[in-house]
Amino acid sequence: MDYSATHSGFRQQPAMRLRSLPADAPDPSPLFEDTSRVRPGAQPGGYSAQPAVPPAGAYPGQTILSDPMSNLAMAYGSSLASQGKEMVDKNLDRFIPISKLKYYFAVDTVYVGKKLGLLVFPYLHENWEVSYQQDTPVAPRFDINAPDLYIPFMGFITYVLVAGLALGTQNRFSPELLGVQASSAFVWLIMEVLAVLLSLYLVTVNTDLTTVDLLAFSGYKYVGMIVGVIGGLLFGRLGYHLSLLWCCAAIVVFMIRTLRLKLLSEAAAEGRLEALQQKKTRTF
Repeated sequence: MDYSATHSGFRQQPAMRLRSLPADAPDPSPLFEDTSRVRPGAQPGGYSAQPAVPPAGAYPGQTILSDPMSNLAMAYGSSLASQGKEMVDKNLDRFIPISKLKYYFAVDTVYVGKKLGLLVFPYLHENWEVSYQQDTPVAPRFDINAPDLYIPFMGFITYVLVAGLALGTQNRFSPELLGVQASSAFVWLIMEVLAVLLSLYLVTVNTDLTTVDLLAFSGYKYVGMIVGVIGGLLFGRLGYHLSLLWCCAAIVVFMIRTLRLKLLSEAAAEGRLEALQQKKTRTF
């Protein structure tokens, strides 16, 4: 209620009653915005930072692939990769025909047993020619004279293991020596194949022997080496030398009788072809 002061002459305004606010209520009219507590994903000022959502049906990298220059570069790169792959396959197939490796592992138990016996005792074997079927050599399991890679591969592994056993009986075994033994055997095998290839190139012999054939014939020597080491383990130094001497003579006979037909048949065929050409030249 208004009332008049009796002695001052001023009118006093009525006293306004203020409502009591809770202690934790925010200020109804803040002068500055409080940015100390910003929600995750929100920016000061009330703007929320939402990640850019790609349109429906889009995938990462679509914008790059839609660039014509990027498509051209990818096409050029894929063409170069395909050309390089074809070149590598062509050059590799010249020395090691990967597509024909299945032929050299087409063996069975009967073939392996007969071939091992032929490698150890080749003196009574008479027919050394490789059988053909429609100008293609038959699989090794059907012809004991056909070269294979199963016996050389298993012979190499067995020789390394037997050599490790021999070192163990002499108290000299160690993983390092076993690795050196395997590495030296592999290096000597590669050097032997390269030496035969160089010899064939120098004497200009045209033959159908491939690098894999030479690798197979060179790997047959591991059979005699295994027999020699086992003979040494069972019968001492004398047994080692006698068995090794026998196996060396056997592998020499085997190689001569096998490769002689390969080389002489090609030379005879070339001689007949040259004689036929000379006869035609004289006729005309």
